[in-house]
Parts: sequence; structure tokens; C-alpha cells
Amino acid sequence: MAKFQTLVDVYHDAVKTFPDSPLFGTKRAGVWEWMTYLEFGKQTDGFRAGLAELGLKRGDRIAIIANNRPEWAIAAYACFGLGIAFVPMYEAQLPKDWEFIVKDCEAKALIVATDAIAGKCRPFVESLPALEYIISLDSATKADEKVKSFKTLAATTAKVPTITPETKDIACFIYTSGTTGNPKGVILSHGNIASNVSAIHECFPFTSMDRSLSFLPWAHSFGQTCELHGLLSMGASLAIAESVDKILDNLAEAKPTVLFSVPRIFNKLYGAVQKQISTKPGFIQSMVKSALATRHKQRMGQDVSLGEGLVLALTDKVVFSKVRARFGGNLKYAFSGGAAISTDVAEFIDGLGITVYEGYGLTETSPITTANWPGNRKIGSVGKQIPGVKVTISPEHEIVVHGPNVMLGYHNRKEENDAVFTPDGGFRTGDMGKIDKDGFLFITGRIKEQYKLENGKYVVPTPLEEQLKLSPYVLNVMVYGDNKPFNVALVVANVDAVKKWGADNGVSESDPEKLLANPKVQKLFKTELEHYGEKFKGFEGVKDFALIPEDFTPENGMLTPSLKVKRRKVVEVYQSVIDALYTKKRERPADGEKADKADKKKAEASAE
Repeated sequence: MAKFQTLVDVYHDAVKTFPDSPLFGTKRAGVWEWMTYLEFGKQTDGFRAGLAELGLKRGDRIAIIANNRPEWAIAAYACFGLGIAFVPMYEAQLPKDWEFIVKDCEAKALIVATDAIAGKCRPFVESLPALEYIISLDSATKADEKVKSFKTLAATTAKVPTITPETKDIACFIYTSGTTGNPKGVILSHGNIASNVSAIHECFPFTSMDRSLSFLPWAHSFGQTCELHGLLSMGASLAIAESVDKILDNLAEAKPTVLFSVPRIFNKLYGAVQKQISTKPGFIQSMVKSALATRHKQRMGQDVSLGEGLVLALTDKVVFSKVRARFGGNLKYAFSGGAAISTDVAEFIDGLGITVYEGYGLTETSPITTANWPGNRKIGSVGKQIPGVKVTISPEHEIVVHGPNVMLGYHNRKEENDAVFTPDGGFRTGDMGKIDKDGFLFITGRIKEQYKLENGKYVVPTPLEEQLKLSPYVLNVMVYGDNKPFNVALVVANVDAVKKWGADNGVSESDPEKLLANPKVQKLFKTELEHYGEKFKGFEGVKDFALIPEDFTPENGMLTPSLKVKRRKVVEVYQSVIDALYTKKRERPADGEKADKADKKKAEASAE
């Protein structure tokens, strides 16, 4: 039987069991301040009563626009305890997205993090008759009949007990990123999310002594379920990062034992450590290479010689321990989700002595479907199905999920619900995969992102993109080739890194456009793309590229808030650049024939 039936169970159990333990850490004026579970419970009880005094009740919806902070969790658990559906959004989203979501879910109240956000919302608030209140976390926001203060509501002396929700009652709406249109409201029940939290208890050895550095948004299902609900249910603590660019500093200060992240952050950590190691003497670099190879042998269950073991022990003391110290010195586990992590990055972090666990899931599956966990781990895979969940592969190679974690459906999207559910209640994920003989799932691509070249060969661009982003000179990349003779790439250059390279290589351009147009820089990127893409088949590789200085971001509409590339938007903005790549008169392999020969030659060479 599952440990938890609802998120209200999670809340009561945690506050009762760990009253004096630290829960949320926030850095203020250079000092980390900690809220205990008892204080969290008091504030949650107070805010729940404050919401009830406003007349908000079971069946209503409350939306929030805020980054991770204690008030976010207080608001969420207050809503769960009243039977109100919680609808999180990102501060980085555009106001039109906020307006769409608030209107679509018919929110009765909207919680905002800042007075500036409140100001951006005012133009659409008056046009939404269902929206009765704005609740601001910012003391600068002037209160009136419609605008309320979070602090004032939480300070009420009224007592309103929690309800006992049914497992099928709605806990929250999490809106998907909307890479191909308007966001879809995924309806998740208490039972959906609680089943995932219960599975975490069965699979992972967390304790109340564990701590995370929280920067993965709780508005994202991975961050909300795995980090917030999962760690809270264990009595663990969460230090809330100041910002993404302060992660390294905050790691050293908060000294977390666990880290939840998407691959983009792990890639940055990988790049930073690789850069540091590259400045060391040659013998140190050789030791690191040998030590990482030894760790790999240990992971594969292979025998390690005395000499290999001594080199590993020495390297761990001289190099790896210092790297771990930069991460706070206590980091034991790194959990990756949201997209596929590069095997090179996972093995490197693992080699440092930080165990990497990769999992797989979607917002629609609450999110965990499969995971690697102690005693059941295979790097490169996304693990085995978690307790209570069944994963199958359709004849079309699509991953289908059955279990208590599968969403109730999309809000007001009957046609799309009909398209994603199988007759027996399974969820069609849209992802392609395979399950090996040991039960480990491997993701092979996304059906919607897969495209066909002119020669009839199928390409899944995401794995190649993730690999190319390992170059220190590449911030982002989008591979394109739909119905074309070959693949091209739009490469967002790390201009600062290129300038540093240029200073050592006779390129002194300061203007980004002139810098990226320099023949030496073009040659650098050609070499980088060939190096990092060498593991892929010839027809999958990038045959030409364009360098662009502006990154894809949520602000310019080319990234979703969960950092997925909006391909249609990128193509729309850079269509002329892409077209020019195909019209340039450059010597390239013919559409398939030469690429096939290159593949064959590569295969023969490796066989020898």
C-alpha cells in the first residue's frame, strides 16, 4: 500500500514528524535563514484560514506567478488543505501566457510575487470575471477590496482545519510549455502526485539529514514532485538558490547532499570543471583520465588493478575532492530529468564521486515513470519503471504508461485527450524508446521532433543538439533538416568564450557579428561541431551551420519556461538564415550516398 494517499497526508506527516527540523533556507543580506517545519505549518495553517475568510473553497482554482520561495510552498499546501486546485506559473513567462492560463483554468485568485508583476497583470485582470482577488507577496503592492496582502491573510487568528480530499480530487493544474501552441492544462490529482511521492520512498534512501539546493522551478512537475513534495515528505531541507548564476556560490554555502536539475545546468557544471582541469599540468590531466576510466570499470563491475586503484585514490584526494568542495563537499546524488543528459556528462559527474541518477517522465505522469536508483542503475538509460507503474512500447516504438501517476486529462481539451489515451487508460507519451533485457528504458527520440531527410532517412535532432552543447563555445543549438538533403544547425555562440579564444589566436574583433564572421572563428566552430558530433551517423551530422550571437530565451519566445526550444518560433525568426545555408555553393556530401559511404568507412575502421 502506498505510504501517502494525498498531499494533505504528506503535509500532516511531515509537520508532525519533523517540527524542529530546518525546511526552507533563504539567503538574506548575505546570511542563510532557515524556516522550520513547525513554522511552515503555522504559516500554512494561517494562510489556509485567510483564503477561507475570502470565501475561497473546495473546487476553486488559485494561480500563482512566483519563483521558488517559502511562500510558494505555503500557498500550495494551504490550497491542498482546502481542496483548491493550485495552478503555478513562471515569473519568466510573458503576460499573454499568464492571461491565457488564468482565464483557461478560471482562477478565483491570483498570487503574484512582486508589485511589478501585479502591474503587468492589471490590464487583463478586469476582463476576467471569474478572478476575484489578487494576492501579492510584495509589501509594496497597495491593498484594496480586490488586492490583498499575503502577509495579512497568513496572520489571521482564525482556525480552519484541512479537508480530507479523495485521491481523485484535483491537486493542481500544471500547464505544459506550449512548444507548438497554447499551453495545455494538465490536471493532476492528489493520488497522481502522492503515488509518485510514495514511490520515491520505496526507491531512494533519503533521510531528514539530506538537503538540496533548489533552483529547478517548482512550477515544473519535476521540481515540484521530486524536490518539494519528495524532500518535504522525508523531513529534508531545501536551500533556495538566489539565482541560476549564483548556483556555484550557493552550492559552496548551503552544502547540499542532493541536486535536482535539468541537463542544461549539469552541462554548465561539466564545462566549468573541464575548463579548470584543462589548465592543470599534463600529468594531472592524465591522472584524471585514468581515474575516470577506473571509476567506469568499477561501475561496470570489472576488476580494477592495484595500480589503477592507487591512481584513483590519489586523484580523488588531489583533484576530485577539491571539485566536490566547490559543490559544498557533501554532494552525494545528482538527479537529472526534463531531457536526456549526455552520457559523457553523466559519467564525468559520476566519476567525480557524485552518483548520477537519471529518470524519465512527463508532466502528464506526475512526472516520474522510470528512474535509476541504488541497486538498479545503468548510465545512458532512464532506469526501470517505478513501483506501481507499467511501461510498454507500442508497435510504433512509442512509450505508453499505465499507472496511478497518469493524469486525469487535459483541461477543456477533449480531442487531445482522445488522442493521448489508449482504450485501456494508458498514456501515449509521444516519446520513442526501447526496453533492454534487464528492464531499463532507453529514450530514442520524440515523435514530433523526428523528421525525414530527402533521402528518406529519419533524424531525431535532440540527442545531437545536447552533445553539441557540450562545446564550451556553444551556448545553444538547433538542428534542422526537415525534408532537406542534409542537416544544418543554428548555433548560439558563447561570445565571451570566443573572445577569449580569439585573444590567444590572433582574432581581436570586439563586435559580436564581425567576430563570428571571422574565418578563423568559423573554422573553430566547424572543428568543434565535428568533434562533438563524431559519435553520430554521417547523415545525422551537421553539414553546415550559422553562428548567431543571441541566445534562445523565454523572453524572446524561443525557449519555453522549462528551457525547451520552441522549434517553430526559431525557424520563423531565422528562416532566411536557414534558407541561405541550403543555397550556399559549398562542397558537401551528396544527400545520402556519400554520407552512407562515410558511415560504412567509419564502421570498417572501428571494426579493425
